[in-house]
Amino acid sequence: MLKDFASYVTYDFAGLAQGSRLGDALNFFIYDTIKIFLLLTVIIFVISVIRSYFPPEKTRKLLARKRKFAGNILAALLGIVTPFCSCSAVPLFIGFVEAGVPLGVTFSFLISSPMVNEVAIVLLWGLFGWKVTAIYIGTGLLVAILGGMTIGGLKLEKWVEEYVFQIRLGEGQTLSEPTFRERLAGAKWSTADILKKVWLYVIVAIGIGGFIHGYVPQDFLVRYAGPQNPFAVPIAVALGVPLYSNAAGVIPIVYALMEKGMSMGTVLAFMMAVTALSLPEMIILRKVLKIQLLAVFVGIMTVTIIAVGYLFNAIL
Repeated sequence: MLKDFASYVTYDFAGLAQGSRLGDALNFFIYDTIKIFLLLTVIIFVISVIRSYFPPEKTRKLLARKRKFAGNILAALLGIVTPFCSCSAVPLFIGFVEAGVPLGVTFSFLISSPMVNEVAIVLLWGLFGWKVTAIYIGTGLLVAILGGMTIGGLKLEKWVEEYVFQIRLGEGQTLSEPTFRERLAGAKWSTADILKKVWLYVIVAIGIGGFIHGYVPQDFLVRYAGPQNPFAVPIAVALGVPLYSNAAGVIPIVYALMEKGMSMGTVLAFMMAVTALSLPEMIILRKVLKIQLLAVFVGIMTVTIIAVGYLFNAIL
């Protein structure tokens, strides 16, 4: 139905020729815009209800009880359903450290939360299907677990800014459990709030994706970013780092790139670099991490993401 509507608007109403560059680009834009926003609205609402059972205070307490491997796994899983953005990186980091959460476990959460979130899952499922979505979730969790375990094993607490350990946030007030009706109301508000934050990213990204779909020759991307180029993965990671975007902004672009022949591993590496290694994120984390620990974090993430890219280019 959506494809028929997009085709009607593009080719019948607008009068563009099928197979033309502008027609294909506009058809891509209309179809993906409607599809993505429908998916976002429904799934974010459901995830917001689930998220209401894991407020930050409860998350901190859960992670504070875990150590090493089990803690890294739980932290990575909780990162999927727990709200996170660049502006919350510092208070979350301080709160976790103050609550006694090990440094490595904290990093597993900080890696997983922006990388494998409900927006990424929704868009990937809608655009690529459940198999690609499962691959991305699995690799994202693996990167978060391994990255956190590596940082934890190196015992790098000395490279956390001293003031972080001196802050005492307290346990806070004990709040009553909300009713299910209140959870639904909160989910409705959360869905609207998230859509307000990401709609522009989505529109711009779909527009870029439409341009790539309609105007960029397929052999161009295959030549420079296809499986035959041994440097495609590190190039994709390097391009993703300076971008200021989120999953909602990058996935429509990725969809268009894959349609043009970019390999799955290169696409995964690009997505992970944008969401977990963005330059603005690193600038914010510098407030609580000394430059040495920030460099170690970036180095571990870069190597891990590139390795994931090469692995999936080899097996898919």
